[in-house]
Amino acid sequence: MSRRLRVPSGHWARVVVVLVMGAGAGAAAAQDYPSKPVRVIVPFPAGGTTDIIGRIVGQRLTRDWKHPVLIDNRPGGGANIGAEAAMRSPADGYTLFMASTAHSINATLYPKLGYDPVKDFTPISMMADTAQVLVVHPSVPARNVKELVALLRKRPDELSYSSAGNGSQPHLSAEMFRMLTGTRMIHVPYKGGPQAMTDLIAGFVALSFATAPSAVPNVKAGRIRALGVSSLSRIPALPEVPTIAESGLPGFEANNVFGMVGPPGLPAALVDRLNADLGTALKDPAVRRALSEQGAEARPSSPGEYATLIRDEVANWGKVVRQSGARID
Repeated sequence: MSRRLRVPSGHWARVVVVLVMGAGAGAAAAQDYPSKPVRVIVPFPAGGTTDIIGRIVGQRLTRDWKHPVLIDNRPGGGANIGAEAAMRSPADGYTLFMASTAHSINATLYPKLGYDPVKDFTPISMMADTAQVLVVHPSVPARNVKELVALLRKRPDELSYSSAGNGSQPHLSAEMFRMLTGTRMIHVPYKGGPQAMTDLIAGFVALSFATAPSAVPNVKAGRIRALGVSSLSRIPALPEVPTIAESGLPGFEANNVFGMVGPPGLPAALVDRLNADLGTALKDPAVRRALSEQGAEARPSSPGEYATLIRDEVANWGKVVRQSGARID
């Protein structure tokens, strides 16, 4: 015969009071938020795509919150240094983290990662996505994707491409391209996107898969030539540039998604407040225009939608990492 555990009614009353008080405190904290500057950790150097998007949205939030949004660049470790710092921060909403697709790639790329990109962060909202742009130095004798493929096949292991580092999305996008076309190129990894772009413009490397915000201004200035974009549809910032998929590689897609996450255990009421404020900022025509001019498109979402996307990215990019043999030395 089973026995029912009896707990004094006074105990349950105390439990109920604690739970109600906790929920009330969380709601009050969300209502009063923010009461001081908010730090947003960007795990890449200043001037990169994540940094640009963070600053555009941060300026609008600064206006709405009446407290500054401070961008804290923490480059290094392929975004791991910044991510670990954010994970260990208090779950009070005053330290947030700008995540990107690199955050999801790292789950497979690093066999001994110091955190779980899914379990150790609180998703708040997607913010924007960008295409990769296949760009070449003007000296490269290729005006489109088909001509580049022909050139690479004619000159295997002669042309080099830059990336933001081993295992970065530009690196893996180039590896996808290489595997699908049966071509061979020399990979030259850098510590970040800005350095990779600088050496492409200087002609030290021949080509790159660059994020749209870093590529678009340089394409429009004539410093580099765009051959294709990695999204399934053309991007408004470069409407004349065809997709790689329509250029002879059907199905090729490699978008970069950016979003805001917080440390684990961020109170639900605060998540809802942050999600609503980010949604308002991303609906601002001025913000959307600023992002679009950089080659990024505003993509607000619910916390649940962003959580699902992170899980899907971990699975999908994990396949590319394994198939390409990409590794961190």
